[in-house]
Amino acid sequence: MCRNITVLRGLEPSATSEEIYAAALQYVRKVTGVGSLSATTREPIERAAAEVARITEALLEEMPARRVPPQTVPPLRRPEVRARLGLD
Repeated sequence: MCRNITVLRGLEPSATSEEIYAAALQYVRKVTGVGSLSATTREPIERAAAEVARITEALLEEMPARRVPPQTVPPLRRPEVRARLGLD
């Protein structure tokens, strides 16, 4: 598994749709080797990320609760990342 993809199962509060989509987008970009989106790559990458996010949400809903929460905080929950992305 890519070390940079955040574990979303077991978060309190639960992973948001935004966090799930961000992880899906990161995964799709990794497996395709696309570093930045262009006019030709944007649509297929975003479509694939949306589908991966949909499947991931369903999977997380079916998984049993974790005994131990993830050791790292998802990037979108870190103030410095949110500030850098202009989300706050």
